[in-house]
Amino acid sequence: MNKLVNKNIVITGASSGIGENVAMKVAELGARPILLARSSDRLHKICETINKKTAVNSIYFQLDVSDFEQVKKVFQQIYEEVGYVDILLNNAGFGVFDAFSEASFEEIAKMFDVNVLGLMACTKEVLPSMLERNAGHIINIASQAGKLATPKSSGYSATKHAVLGFTNSLRMELAKTNIFVTAVNPGPIETNFFTIADKSGNYIKNVKRFMLKSDEVANKITQLMIHPKRELNLPRWMDIGSTLYNVFPHLAEKVAGKMFDKK
Repeated sequence: MNKLVNKNIVITGASSGIGENVAMKVAELGARPILLARSSDRLHKICETINKKTAVNSIYFQLDVSDFEQVKKVFQQIYEEVGYVDILLNNAGFGVFDAFSEASFEEIAKMFDVNVLGLMACTKEVLPSMLERNAGHIINIASQAGKLATPKSSGYSATKHAVLGFTNSLRMELAKTNIFVTAVNPGPIETNFFTIADKSGNYIKNVKRFMLKSDEVANKITQLMIHPKRELNLPRWMDIGSTLYNVFPHLAEKVAGKMFDKK
């Protein structure tokens, strides 16, 4: 039995990359993707494609998740349109790689607004209904950077540490309910994320052979919606590295310090 048929799935950051790919995959399985992003033009095109290729009625709303009043208004519209949300995929986010001494504090603040507070704001809007129905699934896209910080990613890593902390705490708060809470921790993925994050292009050159395919990550996330679990780590070898770092941090920094500095 297909567990996603007729499910309402809200996806933030749905105008490209993982969000766009997940939207198409869940639609093919009979779910209705509700797309949120800043670019209404992109969302319109994606919705048109989904609705032509599948039997579902995908809808979209323009949203900047860092505008918290707009978040409230958009989710009110969603509830008026579809009634309830079964799954929330908090995918919106961006990063900027810079040495902290040279980083723009405005960019760091914006990363927190989008990656952390925007994610929390969207979660805040779906929780009351999920609690009332005692059902739902919240999936937060964190990062391996939230487990293993590296040079020139202090601001971005800090936001993903915060996402993991929030996700783990929320999961425990909801442990006695039927609401699942999942963290997804991918390594670098081939998306337009690096257009902003890696202006020099050095990071992509250094890690290109290790980069995940967006379509593969979307497949894993879609399966996660069907078979929920507490955490998804991609790729597995990178998660092993972050685990070893947490157990032997001093040794890891001493022995593998140069490996961490790829930006």
